[in-house]
This record gives sequence, structure tokens and C-alpha cells, in this order.
Amino acid sequence: MVELHLDDAGLAADLPRPETPQDQIQDVPFRPVQFRDDDLPTALERSAKWLRRAQEWLGEPVDVIAIHLDYDDRKGSPYYEVKLLCNDEDLAGAPLAIRQAGAAPQQ
Repeated sequence: MVELHLDDAGLAADLPRPETPQDQIQDVPFRPVQFRDDDLPTALERSAKWLRRAQEWLGEPVDVIAIHLDYDDRKGSPYYEVKLLCNDEDLAGAPLAIRQAGAAPQQ
């Protein structure tokens, strides 16, 4: 049995989070990790930076099933929305916990 250390949203407590307040990790089953900005290259760069940090933390590639690009033309909202649809088990740290459990000495 593998023990996961999850927050209230079901994410690994030490999973890197997007750094900018308008970016967020959304709900399951495949969690959209959203990056919003008025400048598309900036939103893409932040999504790539987060994906690299998350993969380094996980120790393997994050399972991304889709990349969704949308826009929000409401006044006061960032125009572009880049969403990476990620496997919720990866964001919960399951592969990392399984590897750590396999490396732990048996009781």
C-alpha cells in the first residue's frame, strides 16, 4: 500500500504550483492546469516552465492528454487561456510515492 500526502484538492502537497495568481490547477478527472495572460507567448512560456518543474519533481514526464487554447474577451480578464489537461494521479504524486515505497526498507 502506498501512502499519498494530498491537500484538500487531492493534489500532492509538494507538487509545484503555477506561480502567477491567475494560473491554477482545476478539478478531476483530468485536471486542467490553466495559464491566463493577455500575451499568448507569455502564457505558453509559463505553462512550459511549470511543466518542466512538475516533471522534475515527479521524476518522469507528466501525462498530458491535451492542450487547450481558449480566450476570454470579458473586460478585465486576461485574454488567453492555455490549459494543460493532466492526469490527476500524476498531480497527486502517485508515481513518485510508488517509487519511494519501493525504495523504502521492508519492515
